[in-house]
Amino acid sequence: MRLPVIVPLLLMCAAASAGALDSARQNGTLRIGLDYVPPVYKGGMKFRTPESIDTVLADDLAAQLKLKSASLKNNPVADAMQSLKSGHADVVLTLAPAGETLAADTVAIPTGYSAGGMAIMRTDTTIKKWEDLKGRTVCVSEGAPYVGTLASRYGAIEKVMRAPADSLLAVRVGDCDAAVHDDTMMKELFKLPEWKKFSAQLAPTSRQQLVLKVRGADAADLVLLRQAAARWNETYWAGVKKKWANNVAFEVYLDQNVPDCH
Repeated sequence: MRLPVIVPLLLMCAAASAGALDSARQNGTLRIGLDYVPPVYKGGMKFRTPESIDTVLADDLAAQLKLKSASLKNNPVADAMQSLKSGHADVVLTLAPAGETLAADTVAIPTGYSAGGMAIMRTDTTIKKWEDLKGRTVCVSEGAPYVGTLASRYGAIEKVMRAPADSLLAVRVGDCDAAVHDDTMMKELFKLPEWKKFSAQLAPTSRQQLVLKVRGADAADLVLLRQAAARWNETYWAGVKKKWANNVAFEVYLDQNVPDCH
């Protein structure tokens, strides 16, 4: 009569082999781990477009899977995979270096997006190389992967701002000597005529891929997630980049109350 012992063991095995999307299907919400979850917008706050576009992918992924919503969870700083291992998230969107080694039970699905940190300045800047950032004030956004690295690597004085619009505005009005942001989005921003005076740049560094990570226990789940990621093609990304650049440029425009220097 060892049934009381066997039953819990069977339940544990069933839970371990369950697909990543099972709980999402049950409650209609997909729990997605992100490297940084922006503050929830509340009435009276200035709307700000976050630096990372992983929130856009999170919403799109939930919609493609016909779920009601995406519940965003912060990944542990040291190990994004801990979100999956602990059951904190069903899937994870995270930046990963090329050639990253994954655990045997983990699958990384490319999203088609990559970015490096690019420094942007006024066109009349004296900053010509990364080492010139030493002792200079450099703006970065909350949650960006570049926070902390510019001070430790180049001796820059980092000024952490709420979002890209705040950082870029600080460069425009002279409160920061440079700003470091996602080069993929910055190149899109530089297509706008009002940013020509602020298009001096340092070549991007520390490029990483944005990937969708999931435990590989359920083949059916992997098929669905790969199909969703396949939608994130060049046409999709072109639309995302254009919308991001236009939104950030408009946010800067609304807040700028100091004329550009000539």
